[in-house]
Amino acid sequence: MNTNKISQGQLQNIVVKSLENNDIRKAIAACRQLNSEFPAYFEGWYIAGVIHLRLNKPLAGLVSTERALALQPNEPRITLQKIEFLLATEQVIEARNLLTQLASNNLMSKTTATNIIDKTAMLLSSLDLHDDALKQYKLAIFLEPKNAALHYNLATALRFLGKTGQAIDALNACLSLNPVDFEAQGMRSSLRKQSSGHNHINELKKVLVSEALPTEGKINVCYALAKECDDINDTIQSFNFLKQGATQRRQQMAYNVDVDVEIIEAIKTTYQQVIFNKDITGNQSAEPIFILGLPRTGTTLVERILSSHSDVFAAGELDNFGREMMKLSGDVKLAGKESGLNNLSRTKLVNQSSMIEFSELGKNYINSTRPLTGHTERFIDKLPFNYLYAGLIHLALPNAKIINMTRHPMAACYAIYKQLFRDAYPFSYDFKDLAQYYIAYHNLMKHWKSVMPNVIYELNYENVVADLEGESKKLLNFCDLSWQEQCLRFYENQQASTTASASQVRQPIYSSSVERWRSYSEQLAPLKAQLEQAGICCD
Repeated sequence: MNTNKISQGQLQNIVVKSLENNDIRKAIAACRQLNSEFPAYFEGWYIAGVIHLRLNKPLAGLVSTERALALQPNEPRITLQKIEFLLATEQVIEARNLLTQLASNNLMSKTTATNIIDKTAMLLSSLDLHDDALKQYKLAIFLEPKNAALHYNLATALRFLGKTGQAIDALNACLSLNPVDFEAQGMRSSLRKQSSGHNHINELKKVLVSEALPTEGKINVCYALAKECDDINDTIQSFNFLKQGATQRRQQMAYNVDVDVEIIEAIKTTYQQVIFNKDITGNQSAEPIFILGLPRTGTTLVERILSSHSDVFAAGELDNFGREMMKLSGDVKLAGKESGLNNLSRTKLVNQSSMIEFSELGKNYINSTRPLTGHTERFIDKLPFNYLYAGLIHLALPNAKIINMTRHPMAACYAIYKQLFRDAYPFSYDFKDLAQYYIAYHNLMKHWKSVMPNVIYELNYENVVADLEGESKKLLNFCDLSWQEQCLRFYENQQASTTASASQVRQPIYSSSVERWRSYSEQLAPLKAQLEQAGICCD
């Protein structure tokens, strides 16, 4: 009799401890032994899924989840795993159906754990099922009312749906439980304009010096203070807090703006007139409307105007076009050999993208947006970064509409600088980075206009604010859409908005931000000098 045989519980503990210590090799070895010796043990297959998630191996993960579900059908933890793997393999319809069924089970069950309900809600939100997500968050809070994170998550869902007052109430509930929840502090400051008699400045200053606040939290609170001080016109304090937060954020990042500039230059070099003179058919779909440019230039406002039309659906900031382009670029044979994307320099990758089958790219892009799109004649893709792909978009989808949002250079740069982005736009926290990136963007858009004349519709934010009806009519005409009066009442649009402008677009048009940068002319002078030296007019 072998008394040294390791039990399934011991093997499971080895896997769990190894994952906690980030010893992936040991975790994999122990997990394989666990599932080989105890194939009927549910937890072994569940942990295998955890490892596959960690390693980003969704196909292998689908195998492990099926083994687990065969042992315990409909177990919510493994169902969530399967949904994540389905989404990772772009099986969106199956994932959506499974998720809505899980959400329904959560509402009917009296024993589902709150972390399962919370994760269900997050996935629902990621699939734009915000009303369903809201029900899950409310259920989770009913079960665990003292959980501050749940109140914050509820506030996020309410904000997406334009329920600003309820979102503020949820944030107040969160902060009553955890005053140093810096993300909650930041969101609460952003949801309405503060006044001299009603603001959170003193509270935020106390939180800023709290020993319980990590560096990331100090950055968030600095941005919140900058916003609230700006609201009450205390421009000196506002910019001081803003610069403090931006400087700390930049110090956390390993970012080199020269790399981005190099990529943009490679795009200009690769996509010359000769490519657009070729007989490239592309996919003939006229569904997409691309709104692109830099962030904080009015892209969300224009999205809301267009999506107020009965024939248009706002699909959000999709990264689908870039992903589908990368997939096809990886399939292209370079110099007679298959080249993996990881082995290519950025400039070679840009060059390789010009060799793909553009009609296939257009078809794959449209298909990848389903089932979110397809139920209206047109849909909007509002990812600002798509400006990098404007030429490819036109080659792949010649009937798509492309709109580039523009704004006064200083107004645009100030708006970008004062926004704390989660992960995107790393150039936004330093004046030199910001100026270099803006100049590169500006030059690329000039290039696109020269090689694709009359393809990109330039829409100026200041013009929209000054003449909403006139600019909206011209915009709809460009998009081959009939005039509908409700486009002027974009603030009544009930579609969810997940961008930084989610609160602003629930209000009628306002002009207070148009010239706001001029209140900071002295502080922004170095940035202005860089732009003007590059020939960009900033008067």
